[in-house]
Order: sequence, then C-alpha cells, then structure tokens
Amino acid sequence: MDVQRRLLIQQLRGAEAHMGFDEAVADFPVWAMNQRGPNVTYTPWHIIEHIRITQWDILRYVEDPTGHVSPHWPVGYWPAPDEETDEAGFRHTVDQFRDDLRALEAIAADTSIDLFAVLEGTPGHTVFRELVVVGNHNSYHVGEFASLRQVMGSWPPGHA
Repeated sequence: MDVQRRLLIQQLRGAEAHMGFDEAVADFPVWAMNQRGPNVTYTPWHIIEHIRITQWDILRYVEDPTGHVSPHWPVGYWPAPDEETDEAGFRHTVDQFRDDLRALEAIAADTSIDLFAVLEGTPGHTVFRELVVVGNHNSYHVGEFASLRQVMGSWPPGHA
C-alpha cells in the first residue's frame, strides 16, 4: 500500500495528532448519553450520531455518486434537539460508525480505486477529497465529544 493510502487510513482513524473515536467513546457512562453540557444545545449522543450520519452519507456518496441522495442540510445530519437514546441506541450508533469507518478504510486501501479520479456526476469531487473530508470532520467532532466529556465529568477516574 502506498504512503497516500496509509495516511488516509490514519487520518480516518484519528491517528497521529488526534484522539481516535474508540478512545473517545471508551467507558462512556449511560447516565451521560442524553445530558447536555454547560452552554451547549446537544448531547454527547447527538455528536456521535451526527458524525455517524455524516460519515454514512459520504460513504454512500462515494459508492454511488449519481444515485445516493444526501439528507437535507443541516437538519438531516443531526438528531432532533429533543431526541434521546438508550444504551442499545448509543451502542448501535457506535457500531454503525465503526462499520462505515471500516468500509471507508477498505476504499482507501483498495489499489484498484483511483483516489484522484473525479466521481461521476459530481462537481469535481474525488474519493481522496471525500476521505479527507470525513477524516477532518470526524476529528473535529471527536475532539468536541472528548471536551464535552471533560466538562461533564464523564471520563472514568484516572483518565489522563
């Protein structure tokens, strides 16, 4: 695998300069899923569900650029402000995020895919561009999620 593909996969995973998704959601307490931190209108689950929806949308767009219909922006990319989940729903969001992330990593690793070819029917978008967008978007919101955990006191004791 070439350097570009390895770097894309590392970026998708949040490796190197950022906390990864798995570390951010590890040992997340049930009591905090639907709580709002100070001065925010969303919950930790809302953030995780938002990055799941966005990542899913971009994966489907890469797989079928002419047939996939994206959710309406911005409401289709976030749960309703009053929407809540339970432990099974939170776990489902996390599992779906991981499944779609693995699919994106597989695309990045697939040497039969030209990362720089323009996707059919797009305004010049490439697989490379879409993977960078996902990695950047995920790292931003994973950092936001981790910060929200800090201010909410939802990290386990002893977390550095």
